Amino acid sequence: MYEAAFLSGDPRRVADLTPVSMARQQPLLLARTGWATVVDPRGRDEMERSVIRAIGPEGQSRIEPVRDATAAADAVGSLGDRLVSAGLAVPYEARSDVATAIRQVRLAAPVVPALGASALLAPAQSDIPAHLVALWFALPFVLTLSCLAIARIEIHPYAQWASPAGQRLLSALVRRSGAGDDRTYLTSVAVRGVRAIGEPDLRAAFAHREPHHEAFHRRD
Repeated sequence: MYEAAFLSGDPRRVADLTPVSMARQQPLLLARTGWATVVDPRGRDEMERSVIRAIGPEGQSRIEPVRDATAAADAVGSLGDRLVSAGLAVPYEARSDVATAIRQVRLAAPVVPALGASALLAPAQSDIPAHLVALWFALPFVLTLSCLAIARIEIHPYAQWASPAGQRLLSALVRRSGAGDDRTYLTSVAVRGVRAIGEPDLRAAFAHREPHHEAFHRRD
């Protein structure tokens, strides 16, 4: 489930899934007011122990800072490293390059027609017909939109974290999930996030979010 959460979302998705899983097994109580309380301080694995450490020695904390601390924990960083080594997750450098390239193409999309309009409205400086000028700018505009469409098809729906092999693994996991059991429930949360939580009280607990000032950065 942790691997599915990382590949479907990001480190914060893992930090969402782990408390939900703990709450269903009762070592952790999640109040609808947005507070987490430790019932059993013995985590079943390193990810759960990261959540317990994030809550702190008093055994109670607001959920949002716990999620932030868990997402940045060594356990999640090691999970990401293992998935990258296995070829299931995209390395950080590649994710950053793809995101930068998409932002640049999105910026270019409105710039190209604006330049074309400026060229058509400018006083004529040559004998080049207006329709040829429009064609010169129409071609890069079409290419820009095509690149955005390809990027959306290739990256959707698993954002930038799962490699093609990771996406196939996620698809197979979803297909193999049974109906109505606990594993199916956690698979849904791993793939879709907290919006897949069915219990109203538990969903309300995650709705109490504090301002998230810092984005997740790669673990050094």
